[in-house]
Amino acid sequence: MIQIDSAIEGRRFNLYKLEQLLKPRGYTIGGNWDYDKGFFDYKMANDDGYQFLRIPFTAVDGQLDKSGAVVELGKPFVLNHVYQEGLDDGPDPGNMTASFNQFAEPEDPDGAVDDKYIKKGKELVRNLETLLSI
Repeated sequence: MIQIDSAIEGRRFNLYKLEQLLKPRGYTIGGNWDYDKGFFDYKMANDDGYQFLRIPFTAVDGQLDKSGAVVELGKPFVLNHVYQEGLDDGPDPGNMTASFNQFAEPEDPDGAVDDKYIKKGKELVRNLETLLSI
């Protein structure tokens, strides 16, 4: 994980309006959100893993699943998820967990990040600063 200094850190936005700005530009809300925090992810590549620019956010007024939520952006970072090939080496036992844990675990959820993705991440962050008029 490589953090990127940015003027967006600490800025607050209505979540719905922020989504309307970011989604058409390729950002998605990552699947690991909670009621009070989450991430906007921009998938940069699928090069021996998945390379993302990730923008963390935290609810400061309301909950993320409710209309009108206001969020504060955190420090952006570039992340490389390297997945192992094939099935998990140690799957969870039991019928119930097997239905949910059918995919391979990350080989390295915080793999080394190539310089070209750091550069691309910085470029994307500068574009976000412009988009968000910061």
